[in-house]
Amino acid sequence: MPLFKKQRNEAQERTPVKLTRAEKKEIQAVIRKYKGDGKPYSAQESIPYEAMYQDGICRLTPRRFSKCIEFADISYQLAQADTKTAIFENLCDLYNYLDASIHIQFSFLNHKIDPRQYAKSLEIRAQGDDFDDIRTEYSAILKNQLVSGNNGLMKRKFLTYTIEADNLKLARARLHRIETDLLGYFKSMGAVAWGLDATARLEVMHRMFHPDGEPFSFDWKWLASSGLSTKDFIAPSSFRFGHARLFGLGGKYGAVSFLNILSPELSDEMLADFLNTENGIVVNLHVQAIDQSEAIKTVKRKITDLDAMKIQEQKRAVRSGYDMDILPSDLATYGQDAKELLKTLQSRNERMFQLTFLVLNTADTRQALENDVFWAAGVAQKYNCSLVRLDYQQEQGLMSSLPLGASHIQIERSLTTSSVAVFVPFVTQELFQGGDAMYYGVNAKTGNMIMLDRKRARCPNGLKLGTPGSGKSMSCKAEILSVFLCTPDDVYVCDPEAEYYPLVKRLHGQVVKLSPTSKSYVNPLDINLNYSEDESPLALKSDFVLSFCELVMGGKNGLEAIEKTVIDRAVQVIYRPYLADPRPENMPILSDLHQALLDQHIPEADRVAQALDLYVSGSLNVFNHRTNVDIESRIVAFDIKELGKQLKKIGMLIVQDQIWGRVTQNRSQGKATWFFCDEFHLLLREEQTAAFSCEIWKRFRKWGGIPTGATQNVKDLLLSPEIENILENSDFICLLNQASGDRKILAERLNISPQQLRYVENSEPGEGLLIYENVILPFKNPIPKHTQLYRIMTTRLGEGVTV
Repeated sequence: MPLFKKQRNEAQERTPVKLTRAEKKEIQAVIRKYKGDGKPYSAQESIPYEAMYQDGICRLTPRRFSKCIEFADISYQLAQADTKTAIFENLCDLYNYLDASIHIQFSFLNHKIDPRQYAKSLEIRAQGDDFDDIRTEYSAILKNQLVSGNNGLMKRKFLTYTIEADNLKLARARLHRIETDLLGYFKSMGAVAWGLDATARLEVMHRMFHPDGEPFSFDWKWLASSGLSTKDFIAPSSFRFGHARLFGLGGKYGAVSFLNILSPELSDEMLADFLNTENGIVVNLHVQAIDQSEAIKTVKRKITDLDAMKIQEQKRAVRSGYDMDILPSDLATYGQDAKELLKTLQSRNERMFQLTFLVLNTADTRQALENDVFWAAGVAQKYNCSLVRLDYQQEQGLMSSLPLGASHIQIERSLTTSSVAVFVPFVTQELFQGGDAMYYGVNAKTGNMIMLDRKRARCPNGLKLGTPGSGKSMSCKAEILSVFLCTPDDVYVCDPEAEYYPLVKRLHGQVVKLSPTSKSYVNPLDINLNYSEDESPLALKSDFVLSFCELVMGGKNGLEAIEKTVIDRAVQVIYRPYLADPRPENMPILSDLHQALLDQHIPEADRVAQALDLYVSGSLNVFNHRTNVDIESRIVAFDIKELGKQLKKIGMLIVQDQIWGRVTQNRSQGKATWFFCDEFHLLLREEQTAAFSCEIWKRFRKWGGIPTGATQNVKDLLLSPEIENILENSDFICLLNQASGDRKILAERLNISPQQLRYVENSEPGEGLLIYENVILPFKNPIPKHTQLYRIMTTRLGEGVTV
């Protein structure tokens, strides 16, 4: 329509427009059409596309087809500088891949979901037992974090691409080929992406037309029987486009604005700031590539025109009698910019694009809508740009905001590849998994809850590292509580400092106290027939006994080859009766191993037997007994605080072996086993215990075991030669406050950026960085001090309780 041609380009000043009489009549006709009769505009007819096919292809016109990709966010803003550069370069490569026949649309959708349904998914039902008060407190903490965060707002990102083809068959082949290439570019940037089928695309548009989060119901089988089209399942109750600067969407108000780019330099944080809101907002970038040769010709023509204008100004100056070198500043500036642009297009890997940047706001009331638009305009102003409301083009703006790949707004800005790519579509990755996911705090940058299921990781093993008082044990206890309340799994704790007693007792767990004076015994030679995945369970058990004897004998060189042979021979002998008749009374103990060594009557066997004598008949014979504790509770803590220096490392090794036995037993029942080892650096100091720990980190996953090591002595941990294997096999690492020297080491080992490192520098207890697979998130996990949970988990003097 002629009226819409009056819409100014964003590069021009917005001066009042004088309308002709015919144009005024046209405006009146538009108002009568949309509002004059008092009836809502037809919602179903306003949606523009012709057909949606089940594989996700949308037919916009007889010759235009589009398809849509959804992609997940990645942690861009806190990444290393070289990582950010690599992402930016890959994004430039994606744009340069496009030719003039491909139109793309980036869509960023923030939409609300039903808060009641959302809170219900976090609720833990009461079961009428002694733990209902704990469940209530835990659920209340989750709901409070939900209210204070942005998890009631779902943020999704889409890339829609449009092509022209003579028929659907040709379009389908090319669209799928383009999809494969685009998915490859997202993969190179580290972002997970996937193509959407028709149902998923309809659900996205339903979300936009129903901002309150109404559920979407649709099945292709319903179309034939009902006579309805897909539009009927997504259309809102009504549209109203009678107002020049806003529109009605069901019971909501909406407004579409475009970004007037005035700044000579753009920031890669602009798009992130637009999306960092708790309000419903949709941001769209329509990008159309221009043929390279045509772009160069256009720039050259502009340079020629500017030169002609320059000559005219010089002639005018000569006729007027002043210096011909004095030219209008705009003319000189534009001429220089045009030449720089031509140089960029000819000598660099840059192309020319037309960009249309649209912002859609929706709200319950007109006042709330004006506030949201004002806030978005403030973001644009921050970067020396302006956000301009579309006049009498609100319907076209709304339809251009749908992820269909069609732009109906002819307000474009010419930008080069790098200038378009500066609108980086990534902010920070969220970790919010469903199913059996557990609460691990909130994202310190976005305020969203972190819900993880470590079992989904490639390798669920974990580490918790931090200085004293940083909240390591609280973090472990919070995870133990989550496992207890949210899963049927078993939990085992190696507790060198007797810190877990109150929590374990409150959860009706079992505390096994091992000390020279204790009457609770654990037999280090316990074995079950599923102890190893090999045909003979003795293979792995023999390796444990060798590690045990090596610790007992001490020395820098460890066991000699002959000593290992005599020990292995003794192991074969002492387990023979039990393997023949697997009854508890046939289970061997250390004295049986001692006697089997003496019976060999060779010096090497005698030397090992003499070293064992202290632990068999001497004062440290606490482990020379059959197991007399029935370890059947879901939560078991091994308290080894009073074992002393000589026995503590041996005790930790024995605890690991006991847990290995339970892991193999639970595997046959399809149950996972969690193992938390505090003061983990003690195990890595000695070669024997370090090797056995490394074996656990490598093999536990296949058996359903999930080990977690916690330590405050990071330098001691990193000195172990086995730490490389443990780090490489840990996809979950929780970093709390770190000392200066440890920060530098961890930054290098774990590829942590300086921006991320700030979150573990002088951080408060329970705050730090969470590393899950390739994601690094700053987090905080506050537990209210007035709760029972805090009192049974804290180790601060005077704040805890004695159970």
